[in-house]
Amino acid sequence: MSVNVDNAKKALDSIIKKSRVHLYKPIQIAEILYHHRTNPQLNIKLSDLETYRNPSKKWRDIICMQFLGRISTSSAKFQDNLFEENAIPPHVLKILGNENQKSGVVEAYIYKAFEDKHLQLESALNYCLKSNKDTFDIKEFLGQFWEQPGLKRSLDKIFEIVVYSLFEVLTTAIDVKVDIYYNNENLNILKEFSSFAEKVLNLNSKNNRKTLDAHFNRVGVTNAADRGLDMYANFGSVVQIKHLSLDEELAENVVTSVTSDKIIIVCKDSEESIINSLLTQIGWRSRIQAIITIDELVEWYEKALKGKYSNILGERIISTLSTEIKTEFPSVGNDDFQKFKEQRDYQKMSSE
Repeated sequence: MSVNVDNAKKALDSIIKKSRVHLYKPIQIAEILYHHRTNPQLNIKLSDLETYRNPSKKWRDIICMQFLGRISTSSAKFQDNLFEENAIPPHVLKILGNENQKSGVVEAYIYKAFEDKHLQLESALNYCLKSNKDTFDIKEFLGQFWEQPGLKRSLDKIFEIVVYSLFEVLTTAIDVKVDIYYNNENLNILKEFSSFAEKVLNLNSKNNRKTLDAHFNRVGVTNAADRGLDMYANFGSVVQIKHLSLDEELAENVVTSVTSDKIIIVCKDSEESIINSLLTQIGWRSRIQAIITIDELVEWYEKALKGKYSNILGERIISTLSTEIKTEFPSVGNDDFQKFKEQRDYQKMSSE
């Protein structure tokens, strides 16, 4: 291999290594190369970015929807970073295209990396999917993601699922209720804005009170640049989840990115002095409702799975974990990818 090809492969490997398990950017490269190789009528010129910049996002999204059940929600600028000099610029892509043209070997290499990451992820997630309340160990489950480099990029979503499953099951098991009502002295304002009251508040002049079941909700798929919420409750609390040790800078980033005055921060760990400092500082103590560390989560999980009420809580938590994992990572346990490889003859190609 020439030096140019070596450098191009290193650039590709760097993009793959930096990618989360979804591999949006590497898949986009693979689909550009695939369409360049198999669809000459498209007149793709790898040295000319404008011949594939926008179409390649659609090609990528088709594959991602098929195997991931989602598409990239990153900004257009973040997505286009793929073609900058420190990633895969057109002149590097052209070198990869020359290597790929005959047999699709670069495409196969990328999709092999995708498969490897998902097999590693599947092995870790199957620990949860095959466990029950007596065998599941939350520290062992999370430990797989903290300790294996290939899984660390998925840790944020896994940690979020772990927190959500516990919070939601405990809240619903306790059967927490939320009362919504208005002051009858303000009935005239409500009548003036009756359509607003009906559509937004679900209240009217004849019905001034509504009782809801309390729930936590995950915000959904976000990209790495987002600084928004991870979870929110319909009784006012919002939750920011960080699989990092908490310090004042991280706490400040959380507090300044969320407008709520009932912020719950869940973090890997933190020194007690920092927690006390954060909860007593003027300006922060009125907004941070609580700081919860992994040690507390482990304690609560142990109680739920093996404690006095494990028969009520245990299997519900495992079931919620499994459901959220399947939703977040739909490719786990999915055989469609093997059919895809066969259709494109990738299984016959060398990944070298």
